[in-house]
Amino acid sequence: MLHLGLLSTARINREISRVAAVSDRVEIVAVASRDYRRAETYARENEIPRAHGSYDALLADPEVDAVYVPLPNALHHEWTMRALAANKHVLCEKPYSRLPGEVGEAFDRSEGAGLVLMEAFMYRHHPQTQIVADLVTSGAIGAPSLAKAEFSFRLEDPADIRLRPELAGGSLMDVGCYCVSGLRLIAGEPDSATGEQRVGVTGTDTSFRGALRFPSGITGLFHCSFELPRRQQLEVVGEDGRIRVGRPGESTGVVTSCSSGTGRSAGSTCPSPTRSPSSSTTSPRPSRGRYRPSSAARTRAARPARSTRSTALQNRARPYRSERRGARAARFCRPRSAKPRAPRSGRCR
Repeated sequence: MLHLGLLSTARINREISRVAAVSDRVEIVAVASRDYRRAETYARENEIPRAHGSYDALLADPEVDAVYVPLPNALHHEWTMRALAANKHVLCEKPYSRLPGEVGEAFDRSEGAGLVLMEAFMYRHHPQTQIVADLVTSGAIGAPSLAKAEFSFRLEDPADIRLRPELAGGSLMDVGCYCVSGLRLIAGEPDSATGEQRVGVTGTDTSFRGALRFPSGITGLFHCSFELPRRQQLEVVGEDGRIRVGRPGESTGVVTSCSSGTGRSAGSTCPSPTRSPSSSTTSPRPSRGRYRPSSAARTRAARPARSTRSTALQNRARPYRSERRGARAARFCRPRSAKPRAPRSGRCR
């Protein structure tokens, strides 16, 4: 079993602790903080055997095999290098660094010492990600030509460390790194990149959009932001169709849309445009949200469908039937003081 030490009491530790609690392959044995009382309280509340009053003390703990580094971005490289020097494996929170020289130095050191250094991009190990990669490499949508990634959420507290320039904050570093990682997963390493940022009051980028060019001819586009509602999506467009996914664990799954208009489940391929798709029986069209289809709509759904819409369109919410009836009634009804007029539909109240 791997014995893991937490290099700080950061809030993101909860995700590591939750998984470790149900795993028989890893155990959290120590936690460190610059304040010993804080470390001791954290260890007691989370049932961690040992607490240390400094990061160096945890690195000197002989019972710790590996460390998790959830420190602010600007501290990743320093404490990763110290952990490697202490002969510890390292799981470093993303992104490792914005400086290529630091990244190369760290991975060269880990490989030379026979240690494992990983950047904590959890989504790369999720089954959904593997399905997307397999679909692209198997030619399910033909040759890909465009990949798009988006990640945004609202961050309104100016004191948040993710908005502090001295700690390498900003939307590109915090969530844009997911977008870039996703594009590299699909297309490999880019040979050119351009970008544009929107700078907030703290001096960090609160929104960023970029374009990557890959040797394969694929164009990668991404947008990340601290100013927009939560959104996380990856889309790959090929000559025969496209693949679209949301956040692993929260999305509706992998949606494959073919150029012929048919929607396919994960693992299937789009029909070749040079031949007719094989005949298949499609399931009835599902209702949209809580809206119940009329008898005529149910009759149409029972017939063989010409094509199946993508899951995202099928699940698009529609107003309740009663709400639409009320809207029609309001349109054709007048106040009691006005000249009476019979409504065309619905009720006047």
